[in-house]
Amino acid sequence: MQRTISRIEPALPVQAYQTYSITSPRDTMIRAACAQVACSAWRHGWESTVDETTQLGRDQAAYIRNESGRTFREQRTAAGLTVFRFESGQRCFAEHRTRPEIYAVRDGDWRGNPTGRTRTHQRPADWVEDFGEHQLSLVDQQKEG
Repeated sequence: MQRTISRIEPALPVQAYQTYSITSPRDTMIRAACAQVACSAWRHGWESTVDETTQLGRDQAAYIRNESGRTFREQRTAAGLTVFRFESGQRCFAEHRTRPEIYAVRDGDWRGNPTGRTRTHQRPADWVEDFGEHQLSLVDQQKEG
């Protein structure tokens, strides 16, 4: 069953409007940085405990020390395990994926886009700035009458 959309009839012609939208394409995933997905390890730091008595543990420790490029403190536990403590603000070891977001601005409203013009912002902050500036211009126009 499709839902009926109830709309207020616009007071101005379609050319007088702009539509701001944020959409995500279905079934599309992209690699993402820790900061983009609010990764807990990135935000708070994390610990990796490694058993260097095994080959896997020696390989993991060698990677962390020599190739990971991350900042850490190293400690030994009473059980002989090595604990690597990583500070917050650096990429964790997980592979994050997220759905991309498309930040678009197009001329017109739900009735159509008379000019066919659409802009896509690369950064969310740019879309927010554009939206804010547009809102301010509407306030100025309203004050002028």
